[in-house]
Amino acid sequence: MHELIRDITLCILFAWMLGLLAHFTRQPLILAYLIAGFCIGPFGAGWVHSQESISVISELGLIFMLFMIGLEIDLKKIVRAGKVILFAAGAQLIGGCLLGVLFFIGIGLSLGGGHFDAVYLCVACALSSTVIIVKVLYEKRELDTLPGRITLGVLVLQDIFAILFLAVQPSLANLQVSVILLSIGRVAVLVAAALLVSRYVLPRLFHQIARRPELILLGALAWCFLVAETAERLSLSREMGALIAGVSLSTFPYALDVTAKVTTLRDFFITLFFVALGMTIPVPGLSVIGLALMIAAFTVVSRLVTTFTPLYLMKQGLRASLLPALNLAQISEFSLVVIQTGVADHHIAAETANAASFAFVVLAVLSTFAMSRSDEITRWAIGPLKRIGLRDLDHGNGHGEEGHGGGHGEARRIVILGFFRAASALLAEIERQAPVLLEQITVIDFNPNVYQTLLSRGLHVIYGDISSADTLLHAGVGKSEMIILSVPDALLKGASNEKLVRHVRTLNPTAMIVATADLLSDVGELYAAGASYVTVTRLSDAHELFTVIEAAQAGLLPDKRAELDQRLGERREVLP
Repeated sequence: MHELIRDITLCILFAWMLGLLAHFTRQPLILAYLIAGFCIGPFGAGWVHSQESISVISELGLIFMLFMIGLEIDLKKIVRAGKVILFAAGAQLIGGCLLGVLFFIGIGLSLGGGHFDAVYLCVACALSSTVIIVKVLYEKRELDTLPGRITLGVLVLQDIFAILFLAVQPSLANLQVSVILLSIGRVAVLVAAALLVSRYVLPRLFHQIARRPELILLGALAWCFLVAETAERLSLSREMGALIAGVSLSTFPYALDVTAKVTTLRDFFITLFFVALGMTIPVPGLSVIGLALMIAAFTVVSRLVTTFTPLYLMKQGLRASLLPALNLAQISEFSLVVIQTGVADHHIAAETANAASFAFVVLAVLSTFAMSRSDEITRWAIGPLKRIGLRDLDHGNGHGEEGHGGGHGEARRIVILGFFRAASALLAEIERQAPVLLEQITVIDFNPNVYQTLLSRGLHVIYGDISSADTLLHAGVGKSEMIILSVPDALLKGASNEKLVRHVRTLNPTAMIVATADLLSDVGELYAAGASYVTVTRLSDAHELFTVIEAAQAGLLPDKRAELDQRLGERREVLP
C-alpha cells in the first residue's frame, strides 16, 4: 500500500514538471504524461517497477477517462446530426477500417488464431483525438465553423463506434454470430437499465442533494463504479461500464453540475492513466519505430481519403472537405484504451501496442502543428487539387476564381466580404425593411452551406476566399460603391480587417468601406488604413442592454420581450 502511494506521488510530480515544459513549448499535455511515465517506469529510471501499482493506476485512470468521455457524448446532438455529418462519419469509419485491415494484413500483421493485431490497429487508426482537436479548435475559435461542426460530429460518432467495438472485443477469440449478438444484447440491457435509472430515479435523488456538492460528487462516482462493476459481472468490462455510466448521465438534468464536480478528479486520474501507459513503453527498437511510422503514415493518408472524399462528393467544396480531414488526422487517446484492452486480453502483441503508442505521440505533435496552420495548408493544397481536375463550388457557375460566365467581374453596388452572423442579421433586416436593396448586393464567402442557401434565395453570391487577392480582383470589387467587412478579426482566416481594408482600398480608391473593430484601439488603425466607417459591436450591445435595464426598472420587461419575440418571428436568417 505504501509503495502504491509512493508510486502515485512520483507519477503526479513528474507529470506536473513535464506538463509545465509542454505548456511552455506548446506541446500536447498527453505527450508530457507519456514521457513522464517512461522516465520513471521500469524501462526508464526504474523508480516505479511494481506491475501491480502500474495496473491499478492505469485501470483507475481508464475508468474515470471513459466515464468523462461518456458524459460528453450528447445523444440528442447525435440524433440531430445532419446527413453530411452522418455520411462523412460513416464513410470515414467504414472506409478507414476496411483500408486498415487490408494495409495491416499486407504488412504481415495477424488477423486470427488468437492474435488480432490488424483488427486492433485498424480500429485504433479509425479514431481521432477529442482532446487534441477540441483544444486546438477552441484556441483557434473554430468550434462553431462548418468544418469545426463536421469535425466534432464525426468525433461523437467515432465514440459510438468505439463503444460497439468494446462490446464485441472480449469475444474476438470466439467470434460467432451468436457470441456477437449475446455481447451486444448484454450491452443493450446494461444501457437500457442505466438510462431508465438515470431518467426516473437519479434525478429525484440528485434534486434532494442539489445543495450538497460533496454528495453530488459522491453520487456520480457511486453511479460510475456501480455500472462498471455490473458490466464486469455481465462479462463485459469495467471500462465499458464506466462509459455507459457516463453516456446515461449525458442528458441528465444535473449533467453539467456532475461534469463540473468530477472534472478535477477526472484530470487527476486521466493523468495517472497516461503516465501509467508511458511506464509500459520500452525503449523502441528499429522494428517498433518502423511500424510506428507506418501506422502514423497510414492514419494520415487514410483519414484524408476517407474524410475528404465523402465531403467532396456531398458538394461541401474543397476547403470545407480538406479542413475536417486535417483536423481528424491523428490517433485518439481512446485508441490507446482500445489497444490496452487488447493487451490485457492477450489479443495483440506488446511490440504492436508499443508501436501504436509511438505513432500516437508522433501524430499528436504533427497534427497539433498542422491544425494550427490548417488554413495555410488548405490554401496551398486547393491550387494543385484544381489542377488535377477536382472542381470547387465556384466552377461553372459564372462566379469565383475559376468561373468565366456572365456573373464574373460583375459584383453589385454593395459587396459583403465574408458571411457570418452579423451579415446574416443584416440581410434579414434588409429583407424586412428594404427588400429591393437585395438585388444590389453581392456576398463573397467560402462556406458551402451559405453559398447554396443564398443561391437558392436568388441572391448574388460568389464562392471564394476573401483573404485571396485573386478572389477580390476577379469578383470585381474594384467597381463596387460600398464594401462591408462584417466578420471580426477573431473569426477571419488568413487576414484581418485592417489588411482587408488596405487591400480593398488599393483595388477601389473611391468605394465606401465599412469595417468591424474588435477592440476600441482598432478603430483608429482601421480609419488610417482607409475605412470610411467602423462599427464597434460592443457599443450597440451596450445600448441594447441599457434599454433592457430601463424596461425592467419601468416594469415593462415582458412587453420588451414580446416585442423581441415578434421581431425574431419575422426574421428569415441564413445562419441561425
